[in-house]
Amino acid sequence: MSKDLVVILTALNLEFQAVRRKLTGVQVHRHERGTLFELGTVPGTSCRVALGLTNKGNHSAAVIAERAIQEFSPVAVLFVGVAGALWDTARLGDVVMATHVYAYHGGTSEDDGLKSRPRVWETAHGISQLGSHLARVNDWVDDTAGHGHSPQVRFGAIAAGEIVQNSRISAEARWIRQHYNDALAIEMEAAGVAQAGHLNGAPVAIIRGISDRADGTKNSAKDRDRQPRAAANAAAFAVRLAVELVREQEQIAMSEADRARAADRLKGNVSNSAHNSTVGIMAGSVQGSSVHLNGDAKASGPVDLVAELDGFRAHLKRQHAEGALDDDTHREALAELVLARRAVVENTSEPSKKAVMALKRLRGLIAESPELVGRLAPLVAAAGDLS
Repeated sequence: MSKDLVVILTALNLEFQAVRRKLTGVQVHRHERGTLFELGTVPGTSCRVALGLTNKGNHSAAVIAERAIQEFSPVAVLFVGVAGALWDTARLGDVVMATHVYAYHGGTSEDDGLKSRPRVWETAHGISQLGSHLARVNDWVDDTAGHGHSPQVRFGAIAAGEIVQNSRISAEARWIRQHYNDALAIEMEAAGVAQAGHLNGAPVAIIRGISDRADGTKNSAKDRDRQPRAAANAAAFAVRLAVELVREQEQIAMSEADRARAADRLKGNVSNSAHNSTVGIMAGSVQGSSVHLNGDAKASGPVDLVAELDGFRAHLKRQHAEGALDDDTHREALAELVLARRAVVENTSEPSKKAVMALKRLRGLIAESPELVGRLAPLVAAAGDLS
């Protein structure tokens, strides 16, 4: 993971420009498939931002989000832009940060009507907590002179579909009111980004500035006036959040370094004490009458990791048999496991990167199984050590 980099994606050029204005030293970065990102730094901080444009729609947003995650291995992915408000819960210019995202177009058509089949992605707890903290501190707001009121940050569900919603009486509006009435805002990309983050094990936050009320009053003239302001507010909060996410990673790294130094000092004390001991055993663990010596993880090479990956396949199979994994998740997880195993066997730096990314995607698929996630964590670390 790049501990100093956050990916920020937008759907519209005016949203892109609102974020770009907050960066310095911007340079173009080209993905191998032609997607262009712009890399810059938030002035006065160590936070780097990879900024990308997805265009409209959940499908396009999902593809670009996955490319960004695999290209940069970011601390987090923030999707930033404008949205329509629902039920008059947010004022024009306010910012909504999603606690969870609904893909509201899922359903099944039956003789007695359309039945909802909702898909939901929750925002990662750590990002949600940090967003709430920044909203309370309230030091992120740009100069809003002449705009009437200072924007507020609101937290709640965001509904993502495949159409521009601009009515309170249409069939779609009634559908949303019936099945997703806790949603604060509505837009067209959040579900795709949330799915990409879920499958790749990357934290995602959806941050939207309210530019209209999705009630039939939205029009091009009003968009020209309201969208830039809403986009600027969303960009201001998102960039502030990105800085705090990187700062949090720096603090974690410092704490880990302190613990490592303390462990080294402890090892030194134990080693010195051993010279005065009658008997000393250097061992990782003692089980029954057997002594298991510590070894160098890298010295064991890829063969042991391949064996561990094969063992993990058995755990996947067992969880599937017990009903903890559905058929689709089990099939996709096995596919990622095969990709990781193949990359480990090749055992060069580039395949090692491929192995890590495959295992991270696998981690996203099994996120709801703590047992599998716990078993997978050391394998991700071991794959990274091969490079």
